[in-house]
Amino acid sequence: MSPWLLVLVPAAAAALGVAVRRDDRLVAGVATITSGATLLLAVVGWIAQRGTVTGHTFPLPVGELHVPLGTVTDPTRLALATVVALVATAVQVYSTWYLGTDDRYGQFAATVSLFTAAMLLVVVSADLVLTVVGWEVMGWCSYLLIGHWSRRPAARRAALKAFLVTRVADIGFVLGIVGLAAGAGTTALGGVVQAWARPTECVDTAVQTGLTVGEGLTACAAPDARLRAILLVLVVVGVLGKSAQVPFQDWLADAMEGPTPASALIHAATMVAAGTVVLSGLFPLLADSPSARWFLGVAVSVTMLLAAVLAFAQSDLKRMLAWSTVSQVAVMLSAVAAAPGDAGPGAGLLHLWSHALFKSLLFLAIGWAAVAAGGTAATPLRGSATAAPVLRVAFLVGFLSLAGVPLVVGGVSKEHVLAAAWDGAVGADGPGVLVLVALVLTSAVTAAYATRGYLVLTAHLRQRPSAGAVTPAAPTVLWVLTVLTVFGGLVVLTGSFGVHEVSLLWLVLTVLVVGVGVAVALRGGFDRDPAEVLARRFVPHADRGLGVDALYRRVVARPVLRLARLVAFLDTEVVDAYVRGAAVATRAAGWTGVRLHRRERPSAGVGLVLAGVLVLGIAGVLAWS
Repeated sequence: MSPWLLVLVPAAAAALGVAVRRDDRLVAGVATITSGATLLLAVVGWIAQRGTVTGHTFPLPVGELHVPLGTVTDPTRLALATVVALVATAVQVYSTWYLGTDDRYGQFAATVSLFTAAMLLVVVSADLVLTVVGWEVMGWCSYLLIGHWSRRPAARRAALKAFLVTRVADIGFVLGIVGLAAGAGTTALGGVVQAWARPTECVDTAVQTGLTVGEGLTACAAPDARLRAILLVLVVVGVLGKSAQVPFQDWLADAMEGPTPASALIHAATMVAAGTVVLSGLFPLLADSPSARWFLGVAVSVTMLLAAVLAFAQSDLKRMLAWSTVSQVAVMLSAVAAAPGDAGPGAGLLHLWSHALFKSLLFLAIGWAAVAAGGTAATPLRGSATAAPVLRVAFLVGFLSLAGVPLVVGGVSKEHVLAAAWDGAVGADGPGVLVLVALVLTSAVTAAYATRGYLVLTAHLRQRPSAGAVTPAAPTVLWVLTVLTVFGGLVVLTGSFGVHEVSLLWLVLTVLVVGVGVAVALRGGFDRDPAEVLARRFVPHADRGLGVDALYRRVVARPVLRLARLVAFLDTEVVDAYVRGAAVATRAAGWTGVRLHRRERPSAGVGLVLAGVLVLGIAGVLAWS
């Protein structure tokens, strides 16, 4: 199967949405069908391609730079493509109910299809050019989806904030990618990796796919380790921005202004998880660059714990899930930062798989609960899970997986991430110790806010909330995702993610850490919100993201605006003043010349000529001397 099929099928639905703008039902129907077709292609390809790798290239002539535009499929990439297509299909089906009456539903469905195609392009890409294309298209789609309800000022602001923050970080990403490709002489991912990791002795290889060094590339010296570290750090900066990691973490919580299905797509399987895929492709270089690994390890260690604490104290449960995503993406990236070079990034990619399942389940479930309760704040959502049996089960399974309880999908992947961090800590070849400590603390806090979410949503009420008018689409999607969240951990048996077996020690440690978090959350009893008991004074600060938004305005926005005003002043009052002055002086000189010409006598004219010659002569003498 050609990898391009996975990209072009959803892209075709997006193209139809542009061509047929006024028929929302047609666009949405085609988008839903193509999402299902993409899922079917990914599953069939995953089953048929056990242990094999296939690639396709479309070489692009760009002077001396080799640009193969290669794509590749292997069991790991197809597993990721399957979960991306699965979440996209769930979002499209769920949206037939959630946004069925929206006057811009067709545009939403088409944007989701384009978003899916862009993420799938990143997944199957074996060329840095294609990676950048998919990366940037996702940024644009996130802007459209977050600002879908653009009639609301808050939605417009959130979309613009997400776009600006991620674009600033992308400056580093593009510079790093360009530097890596230029240094390797090829944009092929395998060629870049081999060129920047080449040994001292000369190597001369030819390329027919995007998996090896570029055609005609000859390596006769070891790469510049310092330059490689700088370029990798630039790429990591772009990943931190896209994944909402410190110091770019604040935009993702505000992105909750978008429709809940859009939040499920962005948080579960596309944009914020794309950085894990990109860094996994560059893992051999990252593993050989301690400074870049430390930069990534410190950033994600701070992020995962900070975001987990903020999630616990959110007064809005949808924003709680947003901060949870920030924390869980840091967990994915921590496996890339801390895993030993011989272990690979499999644990991080496995957590991407599991996070896509349980986070999409939680977001779509809370969307239904919010419709029934009339809001996403903790107070109106209290007891809303009792509106339908599927909601109660979905929240139970979703929060168990989020907390990392063993056997469900989240627990399986969390144990592998902990094991990878332990291996890195034992090897003492990177930030393994720091990451391991942060993971243990974060796991306890995660269990605490997962418990809090479940207690609030399933609280006993005298009057049972109404489930509202719900089509079969919503409960069907939730039941499917619930089953997959329970049994999704069996994916490790397929060998698609290249992870090792986890010892009983990590199973016991996970249970203990989760137990501590649950016990802390239950200190106030089963009938009270744990955040009100343990962090009442902290809640307003957590809702404001500890004032980072205000810090952005003070440190970034105000200086930029002041600089813009200064530039505008210099342009209009200084530069333009010279231009205006030259025009005035020219007009004055012309007027004076005309007046003198009319009144002058012959002798006066000769005098003026002599005076001019004298002035020029003096100026020439001075210049010569």
